[in-house]
Amino acid sequence: MLLCDMGATVVKVERPDGGDDSRSFSPMIGDESAYFMSINRGKKSITLNLKSPEGKGLFERLVGKADVLVENFKPGVMKKLGFPYERLMELNPSLIYTASSGFGHSGPMSQRTAYDLIIQGLSGMMSITGPDRDHPTKTGSSIADIFCGTFACIGILAALHNRYNTGEGQMVDVAMLDSMVAVLENAIARFSATGKIPEPIGNSHPSIAPFASFATLDGQINIAVGNDSIWHKFCTAIERPELCEDPKFSTNPERVRNITELTQIISVTLAEKTTRDWLDIFQELDIPSGRINNIADLFNDPQVLAREMIVDVPQKGFNVKMPGVPIKFSATPAGIGGPAPSLGEHNGEIYMKLLGLSFEELEEFKNRGVI
Repeated sequence: MLLCDMGATVVKVERPDGGDDSRSFSPMIGDESAYFMSINRGKKSITLNLKSPEGKGLFERLVGKADVLVENFKPGVMKKLGFPYERLMELNPSLIYTASSGFGHSGPMSQRTAYDLIIQGLSGMMSITGPDRDHPTKTGSSIADIFCGTFACIGILAALHNRYNTGEGQMVDVAMLDSMVAVLENAIARFSATGKIPEPIGNSHPSIAPFASFATLDGQINIAVGNDSIWHKFCTAIERPELCEDPKFSTNPERVRNITELTQIISVTLAEKTTRDWLDIFQELDIPSGRINNIADLFNDPQVLAREMIVDVPQKGFNVKMPGVPIKFSATPAGIGGPAPSLGEHNGEIYMKLLGLSFEELEEFKNRGVI
């Protein structure tokens, strides 16, 4: 999807008998999956039976004309279909072959089936997410899927850059588990430095304080006091200047050490005013803070809308709101190239225009279940 948003022609190859499983994922808008639409926008769809000899032949011709091949089968499936990496490079030596899987193409778990929830648990992410250690929690978004796709996109772009200089293709092997371990950030560093196993601490930060969510008179607010300079401004904002001089709170390490007492003091103070009141005060003093939006709030958030991060995408008779493109280019702006395709919608365009099949051949392949 990212490559498509940035201008690539992306051809989605699907089974003739139903296509991508996510086409049936709820919620539905009419007869179409909103989920499928949100991650397949702008792509072209063709159907192809890779288990038939004729389908294999068509696939070989497509590979010969492609810059990049992306697949997310379990390792070994492409080989069983007759297309190991070596064969693909024979067909197209400049091909960037990208394999995205749960555990990668090496290691003792490479053959295991993976879903986002399973990977979030195995990666350690759930062990540091949630209110406490008794309630390991996955994130609200399928970040193992998302990060794996994002790292695959980065790998593809790097491989294309290398091909520009050398003319040579290569394999890009990206795993969901690897991707999640890569984004554990300070949890790895903390355990490496201290030997203490990190645990979930809700919305607080393990190394910075105060850096958390607090209740106000009418809701909740996030506050991030990232350094001692901001701390001094924060004490002024809440009209508690004596806290700056208190040895228990004067420096960040001391505030982290005494976080329970500090949280209680701040909570009592913030409960005296509304979220809007506090936001006005904090913004005046440039103290990092913000309300906790729900998803509906994003649809009217002026910053989100100004950056075109909620957009309308026409989808065959109706509009669907989707996240926009997060990468902004000054010279080559990215954008959503169109709606998600119907199953096999572009069979004619790809097979006839790209491969040169006749209409009669196309119809014959369709009648025989090849496409």
